[in-house]
Amino acid sequence: MSITIEARTTIYSGWTTLSLARVRLADGTMLERVIEDHGDAATVLAYDPARKCALLVQQFRAPAFYRAGIDGVVEAVAGKIEGEAAQSCARREALEEAGVELRALEQVGNVWTSPGFTTERFSLFLAEYRAADRRTAGGGAEGEHENITVLELPLAGLKQKMMTGGIDDLKTLALLQALLLRRPELFAETL
Repeated sequence: MSITIEARTTIYSGWTTLSLARVRLADGTMLERVIEDHGDAATVLAYDPARKCALLVQQFRAPAFYRAGIDGVVEAVAGKIEGEAAQSCARREALEEAGVELRALEQVGNVWTSPGFTTERFSLFLAEYRAADRRTAGGGAEGEHENITVLELPLAGLKQKMMTGGIDDLKTLALLQALLLRRPELFAETL
């Protein structure tokens, strides 16, 4: 016997869809599980190897505020894939949020963000940029009320934050660790 979804009822449909699924496991056990589905997303850590820094964004996230009173999460550029390739989404979001035109994208992976609850998978990328690649001030797409602050931070300082638990966004932590493994020389303190 294989696992099957016996029934699915939509609880809410809007920007996201929440469903209640009745699942039959291989041993015949029946479970009910909530499934959140709003599509996939792409995220990119833009870094300047010459200046040993990275572009991150800070913005209000209602769940973080609700849960922990945090009024701004510092994170890698990210956004929902909207009928486009993940690479195109990463480039679009980098320009909208951080005002930067990216160079070549390096794929890190495709990961489930929280497989116990959501269908979302993140395509993770690293991409180089230079100061001359900055096109606008960033801040987010017009009309989306993102109120994004763009931060250009030294990689050495970000490494220190990683080592002391100071990075609280999982996609950003994963991308910084990937860059550290691939390009450790970029995280060295400069004199």
